[in-house]
Amino acid sequence: MKNIVSMRWLLARMYEPDVVIADCRFLLGQPEAGRQAYEAGHIPGAVYLDLEKDLSSPVSAHGGRHPLPDPAVLASRLSKAGIGSNSRIVAYDDQGGMNASRLWWLLRYIGHEQVYIMDEGFSAWKNAKFPVTTDVPVQIPSSFDVNVQPAMLASVEDVQQASTSGSSVLIDSRDARRYAGLEEPIDAKAGHIPGAVNYFWKDVLDWDGRWTDTGVLEERFSKLDKDGAIIVYCGSGVSACPNVIALEEAGFSNVKLYSGSWSDWISYEENPVAIGDAESHKDV
Repeated sequence: MKNIVSMRWLLARMYEPDVVIADCRFLLGQPEAGRQAYEAGHIPGAVYLDLEKDLSSPVSAHGGRHPLPDPAVLASRLSKAGIGSNSRIVAYDDQGGMNASRLWWLLRYIGHEQVYIMDEGFSAWKNAKFPVTTDVPVQIPSSFDVNVQPAMLASVEDVQQASTSGSSVLIDSRDARRYAGLEEPIDAKAGHIPGAVNYFWKDVLDWDGRWTDTGVLEERFSKLDKDGAIIVYCGSGVSACPNVIALEEAGFSNVKLYSGSWSDWISYEENPVAIGDAESHKDV
């Protein structure tokens, strides 16, 4: 796999000078829990990046619950954390890779290729008796050059067009009940974008929380055209990111993220909402 590294891979390289480890643990609804977990123990040398303070910009009328950070602001935050243009970044969390994948996507979006997700997450690292510390590393600022990749991002207009014309396949990454509109624990409206198909992001992991291998991911997305246009969304643009990585691992080359996702879609009164399960949609 190109984007996922094992815990042992990181253990062997964690002290190499160009490696920066980023702790991305975060719990929705408990905004301090991630930093508290970091302070209670983390992988030696890891810097903490907060989903809402560092990897999102403040919420406004549109843009969803976790709007994308401004690229220059993000680059400045990364440089302060010691992440530079030559760094190899390894991100981890304890949420199945969901938050770490957001950092992966953001780094790729601002032009940084050398970024990886550590498989399994912090609890598995700790359970393996690998080193853990409470020491916070001294962060020596580094220089980070931004080279935004606009082709990675879908706008609400792109999504409206895909929804009505089928110009791109829309993938909803939330669990089946939220997709179907049977429940909606977070957002103001329940349902999904008309025409979207449901691929729950957690299905990229196997039963013990490891990323499934490339062959399994290819099988998972086998109904989709590898060269076709795909737009991935979720509730707020975070849990869609593991699906973006999984699609890349499976050989898909034209994948965009709708970063505002469902929470942005419903912020426009005129946008239609679909209710019901995938059976009501034509097969892709």
